[in-house]
Amino acid sequence: MRDEKEIKSEMSKENLTLDDDAKLKDSGFIPQPSSLSHPLLRMQKIRKVFSGVVALDDVDFTLERGEVHSLVGENGAGKSTLIKVMTGAYTRDGGEMFYEGNPVNFRTPEDAQHAGVVAVYQEVNLLMFRTVAENIFLGREPRRFGLIDWAKMNRDAGEVLQNLGLQIDPKAVLGSLNIASRQMIAIARGVSLGAKILVLDEPTSSLTEREVGLLYDVIRRLKAQGTGIVYISHRFDELYAVCDRVTVLRDGKFIATRPLAGLERIDLVCLMLGKQREDLEKKGATAFGEHHESQTLETLLETENLTRGRRLRNVSLKAGRGEILGMAGLLGSGRTEVARAVFGADAIDNGKVSLEGKPLKLNSPNDAICAGIAFLSEDRKAEGIVPEWSVRENMTLAALPALTRIGVVSRAKQTEIVEKFMRRLGIKASSGEQKIRELSGGNQQKVLLARWLCKNPKFLILDEPTRGIDIGAKGEIQNLINELADEGLGVLMISSELEELVEGSDRVVVMRDGECAAELRGKDISQDSIINAMATE
Repeated sequence: MRDEKEIKSEMSKENLTLDDDAKLKDSGFIPQPSSLSHPLLRMQKIRKVFSGVVALDDVDFTLERGEVHSLVGENGAGKSTLIKVMTGAYTRDGGEMFYEGNPVNFRTPEDAQHAGVVAVYQEVNLLMFRTVAENIFLGREPRRFGLIDWAKMNRDAGEVLQNLGLQIDPKAVLGSLNIASRQMIAIARGVSLGAKILVLDEPTSSLTEREVGLLYDVIRRLKAQGTGIVYISHRFDELYAVCDRVTVLRDGKFIATRPLAGLERIDLVCLMLGKQREDLEKKGATAFGEHHESQTLETLLETENLTRGRRLRNVSLKAGRGEILGMAGLLGSGRTEVARAVFGADAIDNGKVSLEGKPLKLNSPNDAICAGIAFLSEDRKAEGIVPEWSVRENMTLAALPALTRIGVVSRAKQTEIVEKFMRRLGIKASSGEQKIRELSGGNQQKVLLARWLCKNPKFLILDEPTRGIDIGAKGEIQNLINELADEGLGVLMISSELEELVEGSDRVVVMRDGECAAELRGKDISQDSIINAMATE
């Protein structure tokens, strides 16, 4: 029988306390001396079922010490579900999980955190009005004589930040920092919890290029310290920059684990989609195929001299019926401001918007909707979905006035719309009554598209329509945009992905500093010409 001193020594090595050990025994994890012969984490034949729908079907995943391991797949492939099983948010329905060689069954995220398995999600869940130090040690504040020891907490937080190479004031209020710094604080909190496994879910979705470089530096430091990192991203550039191996999931099944070194991107896409390399090589980088030479089209929507402070300066553009008008520009160039002005979401100081030759009076988005203009925002979580509502309620939200009689909404008409668009757009959901928050990002985006399509709009504004969704769902949405344009719908497509603009647009307008810097058409549309227009004064 080991004495108490020996037990405490081993637990110190595991970054645990006696209180933590009691909690972990209850979760099925009993810390043992670490053995480098075992992987840091091994998940075997993991199975998870929701209401009869199999979300994970015998999935395997292994993470080594000091490894950055990417988890990829289309939206709905099972990535989020696997992560939630890993971190105790979901209880698995089958399979085994081993942490440092020991069988484990985390029942809650708290159990996982006590063991050293911490997730940092895309939406940073921290307290904006508390300081950096308070957020790092939230719920674990050092105390002296029963009171919070502020000096020690600030000092300890400073050490955590310094070890990560971060120059952030521990006393700063979190809400005063930019999104990149908040993301780093979330990671610092995980490190302070003694994380041996850190899950990073789309960590760069809101970061600038410089901020992404800072994140990479932090990841390399953690890797050098032996931390295992599970990295989830749709951006291949990131995967090849920081990850060692990749595991591919498809339709809830394990497909393959491969070293990223030497794995060509097109082969990775083939694994994700279940396609042959020869088929993908014929079709180009997007589902649009090559854009066609724009013909003379009837003008559908026109803006004249749109001006709003310094954000928009005399923006004039035309979009034809059945045309896909692409819009490019760096962040802050005025792209989204144009979209919001046309949709009546932001008041303009000067200028006008006309649809089918008729000037519009746009005092609110409702005026634009009534005129036949639809707008799919770039931020589907904040400005699109109502997470606790069902697919049916979200999809028919804009159409409710037409579905209502004497104050009563026709459930039959709602169901008819939902069934029609679930079929047409290939929306994967158990039924129209499933909560939209349970759907993958790509399927949420399709529901939001259906919300506008059921209104039969004349002009559709798409702001980053494929951001944050996997390559399979992206292709489906790009195909749908083509179909809508072929049917005569006018489309303004704002995108940061130059390949998407080059292959999908009939014309491209490039914004810079609130102005239209260039208009490209036909053979002049290329990535180089767009970049030059964005950068050249």
